[in-house]
Amino acid sequence: MINRALIPNQTSKGSMSVPRRLQAFNKSQHFGVLATNDKGQPYTSLISFAMTPDLKKVIFATPQATRKFKNIVNTKKVSILIDSRSHLRKNLLAAEAITIMGSARYVPRGRTRNELAAIFLKKHPDLEQFVQADTTALIAVKATRCIHVGKFQSISVWDCKADA
Repeated sequence: MINRALIPNQTSKGSMSVPRRLQAFNKSQHFGVLATNDKGQPYTSLISFAMTPDLKKVIFATPQATRKFKNIVNTKKVSILIDSRSHLRKNLLAAEAITIMGSARYVPRGRTRNELAAIFLKKHPDLEQFVQADTTALIAVKATRCIHVGKFQSISVWDCKADA
């Protein structure tokens, strides 16, 4: 049971190294929640993801016949939530989440797609047949801002564009 006195009632500026936490999440978490824009309404989808070594791109695959793919084609701006709550059922105060905001793009077949697919498949080898299918789109989200929330209200921000 959570002691309510320990839960902060206002946000505070965090001092977490967001790139370091992203790196850890990329190793420990396999799924994230993608948010797209569906004709003015938020639309969320569960995705398997992998990050590029510089942590500035999130890679995922989706069938081209999906609403999430159509939404990305129509509106490039997306966000992805990655969190640790499933591992911390007994201690929710230790749960962390990172929201990655950025611009998504379809990666056409070719050298870049092969390089990004290799990164994705290193983390998700069981999805190789899916990724290689002609009906599957590989998507790269170029991160512009990442927000880490820990201890319910401690917020740390990494502006990825500032590091470019």
